[in-house]
Amino acid sequence: MEVKAGTAAELFTKAAQVHGKRVGFGTRLKSRLWKPTTFGEVYDEGAALATALIDMGLERGEHVGLIADNRLEWIIANCGIQLVGAADVPRGTDLTDSDITYILPHADVRVCFIENVEIWKRIQNLKSELPAVETYILMNFDQEAPAGVLHMKDLIEKGKALRNEGDRRAEERAKQVQPEDLSTIIYTSGTTGAPKGVMLQHSNIMYMIDCIPVDLGPHDRALSILPVWHIFERALEMFSIAKGCSTYYSSIRMLGDDLKNVQPTFMGSAPRLWEVLYMRILDNAQAAHPVRRFLFHTGYGLAEIYKNSMFYLQNRKLHLHKPNPLLFALGWVLHLVRWLLVTPLYGFFNVAVLERIRQAAGASLKATISGGGALPRHVDQFFTYVGIPVLEGYGMTETAGPITARTVKKLVIETVGPVLEGVEIRIVDLNHGEVLYPNPKNKYNGRGLRGEIHVKGPIVMRGYYKNQEATDKVMKDGWMNTGDIGMMTFNDCVKILGRSKDTIVLASGENVEPVPIENRLLQSPLIDHVMVVGQDEKSLGALIVPSIEGFKSLGYESLSVAELAEHPDVEKEVARAIKQEISSENGFKSFERVTDFRLVPKTFEAADELTAKLSLRRHVITEKYQHLIDEIYGRTPSEKSKAAK
Repeated sequence: MEVKAGTAAELFTKAAQVHGKRVGFGTRLKSRLWKPTTFGEVYDEGAALATALIDMGLERGEHVGLIADNRLEWIIANCGIQLVGAADVPRGTDLTDSDITYILPHADVRVCFIENVEIWKRIQNLKSELPAVETYILMNFDQEAPAGVLHMKDLIEKGKALRNEGDRRAEERAKQVQPEDLSTIIYTSGTTGAPKGVMLQHSNIMYMIDCIPVDLGPHDRALSILPVWHIFERALEMFSIAKGCSTYYSSIRMLGDDLKNVQPTFMGSAPRLWEVLYMRILDNAQAAHPVRRFLFHTGYGLAEIYKNSMFYLQNRKLHLHKPNPLLFALGWVLHLVRWLLVTPLYGFFNVAVLERIRQAAGASLKATISGGGALPRHVDQFFTYVGIPVLEGYGMTETAGPITARTVKKLVIETVGPVLEGVEIRIVDLNHGEVLYPNPKNKYNGRGLRGEIHVKGPIVMRGYYKNQEATDKVMKDGWMNTGDIGMMTFNDCVKILGRSKDTIVLASGENVEPVPIENRLLQSPLIDHVMVVGQDEKSLGALIVPSIEGFKSLGYESLSVAELAEHPDVEKEVARAIKQEISSENGFKSFERVTDFRLVPKTFEAADELTAKLSLRRHVITEKYQHLIDEIYGRTPSEKSKAAK
């Protein structure tokens, strides 16, 4: 039975009533042993914590800091905060000191949960900049609370004692929480400067979890690997609670083992995870016996033919232009014949070869939703063809998660799926502000026309906390400007083309979207990270981090990124890769060529060059490597020429 609720407080309460004795969460004890916690136990601990928080004076509507990563204590703390009627201000333990000193004061945090003593040590050095934070609560049950810090375990025990005496203030508070109340303030990762506090109401999140296009129930198992403070993972966890699905807290490091011992039927994922898995599968295939390697490539080739024809027959091939009816009908007949011819061979190789790949990647997965960035086309194709459908979605913190999402029945490669029910989007001309889609004045209602994506509906945020200027920049008449460029395809799916703020305008006046170029370059196994540059310049350049694994396969053993960046032969290999990937044969125009590049001597890392979602922090990279960009465009003397000609 699915739980329907109007607020997070009501969701936790009803989940305990409906699914109380079922396992809600699993936490690791040893490599393959898990400690189960029921939905009822989570609620009981959360209600006890809420009672203690109320007793210490926490008011409805206050903002509570929550600095922690994925763990059972996070969901219990969140349950307690929501039952009180407060709003959490979450962040992971990888936050910087500047994040701490900016977010906690800006969010008016008085009470703050911290995962461990290590965070407390950092805060101690910053306390002079955090005068308003009165109370810190340690979450890790295996650590002793330092002087001046309360322990969450002690608060829960205190709350239980009060509840045993008949205290029901937690239930009373929970009933007072309204859908329009704030549930959370999530500070964005800061790809364009100072973080902004996204205010999300209970109604935003509750509507979102009703829209997630996956059929789960009490017998399903979800794996939690993405940061829980991100709205994407958080919405999926709330979705699992509503469905009575068990959530197991894993990590990227343990993912391979947990796919086997948990056998999840569902998980949220990021594109990078699938890129790593894709490379691992290809590396294993290349290292295999020649006969096995032949079987792998034959099986995949047959799957590609089979799935391509099947998608054509089901109208699931990407259509950016209106198909010619006659040519489409002719193609339909040809694909039907091809599909019938290849089916017997595909059936054999699907069982004998491709099933092994599915077993390694999680044979029990009925669905996985990928978000937080674009899924590279070659990775998207690979997993779709081998029979692991990755339901890519598109959304943002400001929309409480997905705006669009693929479904198993509506999976069109290179798109992010159809718009969710109850959500409206429009495509707006960047230069004139004219609505291109939906617009009956335009041919085909504006399908196939590219522009800026605006969104409207119950998922859209209230605004940015204490930042009306930033709110007014993106919100107008209920419509939110996502800052993303895209189009509505003739499959009625959305295709993302880039960021309007990322758009590079060359000196010639040509507008260039760097993301498709970067995604194509990342298909090369020799390139680990890349950022295209060229604003107001004559041509495009790129900052490239060489791949240790990729060059190891070419015989460059035991070289660090810094050593690779200084190796003249590495430069030549990267130049060849650029020329091969960014070509007219691959659909790139002459002004989209990368004419020069520099190798970066350090890998890009989260909380530095990358956000926690592994998106490029372009302003940080530009500032950090401005000297390399200057070299590309001849503004400083360079000893080397690295032109990719």
